[in-house]
Amino acid sequence: MKVIFAGTPVFAAQALQAIIAAGHEVALVLTQPDRPAGRGMTLQPSPVKQLALENGLAVFQPTTLKEAEAQQRIAALGADVMVVAAYGLILPQAVLDMPRFGCLNIHASLLPRWRGAAPIQRALLAGDAETGVCIMQMEAGLDTGPVLLREAFPIVASDTTSSLHDRLADLGAELIVDALGRLPLPAEPQPTEGVTYAHKIEKAEALMDWRRPATQLDRHIRAFNPFPGAQAVFAGQTVKLWAAVPVADSGEAGRILAVERQRIVVACGEDALAVTELQKAGGKRLPVQQFLAGHPLQVGDCFDLPA
Repeated sequence: MKVIFAGTPVFAAQALQAIIAAGHEVALVLTQPDRPAGRGMTLQPSPVKQLALENGLAVFQPTTLKEAEAQQRIAALGADVMVVAAYGLILPQAVLDMPRFGCLNIHASLLPRWRGAAPIQRALLAGDAETGVCIMQMEAGLDTGPVLLREAFPIVASDTTSSLHDRLADLGAELIVDALGRLPLPAEPQPTEGVTYAHKIEKAEALMDWRRPATQLDRHIRAFNPFPGAQAVFAGQTVKLWAAVPVADSGEAGRILAVERQRIVVACGEDALAVTELQKAGGKRLPVQQFLAGHPLQVGDCFDLPA
């Protein structure tokens, strides 16, 4: 297959690597413009761009695909298919129609559930029992196109956004190579029932409200790991919580019920959370014992509740 690849983060780079390894001709790689990052805020290439350059592939970084110049460059290649994974730009209908087999999207959810920008986090926050990857024929609508391939796996109690991301990236890379080897594939329209939207994660959502049940707050901590980190407030200072498990206990929401070597037990609206890893602002992620050495917390202390 003569492929154009469009993607930006690590999730997409893994798929590109698999496509290269499978022997397809990657005629062009589209990715987001370099962005400032790190303490020096120097311009950094995306993971997809880095991989493309390492493999001697042509890279194109337009700010929009709506302009004639960008569209002409894509059309001139005469590609069989475009593969899109977490690219970050809208593809106009003219671009969707260019490749012989159209544009295929690698989407990290079981469509039509969790269309949109943050399907991994939303599946965890909602307490979904499973997730997976769909290879979808792209249309003008947001993740509305028919599905060519899908595969699911269970979400386990220890899963975080980080662990799910890695498993979904592996699966997405595997499925897109499978799809490219079998085109044209029958396309199954998405059902009209069960549609949900995975809206972009906002940092403000990461704030812990101890009045909620421990099972929900456990999912909250796992969903915001690694970004932006679940945030609790103690004596006006922000503390990030990275690992916890629900336990059977009770008390005033936010009140510390027990301080032990390996865990701090905090009362929730229902049951309690045993927190095992924390991080103060500007500090490192630490297990409880090390955290307590510099930040003594005591039974009876209370985390702040949001207004």
